[in-house]
Amino acid sequence: MQDFDFWDDNTRAQKTIEESKALKAWILPYRQIHQSIENVKALLPEVVETSDVEMLSALKEELVNCDKTLSELEVRRMLSGEMDEKNCFLSINAGAGGTEACDWALMLSRMYMRWASKRGFRLEVIDTVDGDVVGVKSITYKLSGPYAYGYAKAEKGVHRLVRISPFDSNAKRHTSFASVDVTPEIDDNIDIEIRPEQIRVDTYRASGAGGQHVNKTDSAVRITHLSTGIVVSCQGERSQLNNKETCMKLLRAKLYDRERLERKSKVEGMGGEKKEIAWGSQIRNYVFQPYTLVKDTRTKYEVGNIDAVMDGEIDDFINAYLKEFG
Repeated sequence: MQDFDFWDDNTRAQKTIEESKALKAWILPYRQIHQSIENVKALLPEVVETSDVEMLSALKEELVNCDKTLSELEVRRMLSGEMDEKNCFLSINAGAGGTEACDWALMLSRMYMRWASKRGFRLEVIDTVDGDVVGVKSITYKLSGPYAYGYAKAEKGVHRLVRISPFDSNAKRHTSFASVDVTPEIDDNIDIEIRPEQIRVDTYRASGAGGQHVNKTDSAVRITHLSTGIVVSCQGERSQLNNKETCMKLLRAKLYDRERLERKSKVEGMGGEKKEIAWGSQIRNYVFQPYTLVKDTRTKYEVGNIDAVMDGEIDDFINAYLKEFG
């Protein structure tokens, strides 16, 4: 009797589907660009001859859209890292500054929510620690979508805010900091061993929205990795078991990222110039007063329309980073 390995067949079929989707992600935009350019070439002589201003404007807009799509493909070409195509965890932590810093962390979280919505990414809240007065001390999201980590990794670092604080009765300018950490979601193909004796698991009552459940059950989970001191927590689910599972995924992601950065640091230490932006460095300034300006300290890219940036228009900053650092 012949044996059949159904698991291998399923794995191969799944891999084929994924490869097919990856190819379509390149081929379809290219075909759309090619068709649009051919349409413009065919219509342009008639539009010029008839001096149709409205149609000419439409053709210009079509070319602008082609250029934008082409730029996006160019950026995507740079997302060739081992983990770039993965989902990721994005954490925001308020720095020193009390109420002002917590409010800044909340402002950043809204910015990323709007950015994720514009890109069609799914954003799930994993854990939140509210500020004492307003804002959040920390918040962690899971970001799901094509190349979520590849794009979001450009945001890793310290973000600096300068503004006249609404919490200061003397209307003085304040400087606040918040750090953003981004780690790729690790699937089962990557072996990150975590033994029970290496961690401490604590449970506590969840906080925030969620009805009576959050006040009556110890569903929230906090896991401490004893040797590295890494702490992760989750209270996004009603089930303690589900929260623990998410915590373990987040811990594996952070351990993998830590090991990857350590290996890369050793290689770059022997090879000379370092292009990795280390955790704790200031990557971007957001100035609300006395003028408005958002400037990336790594790429020197800057924008004066700070309201648009806070509304999630950060793709130009991300693209500039990817073009320079890959």
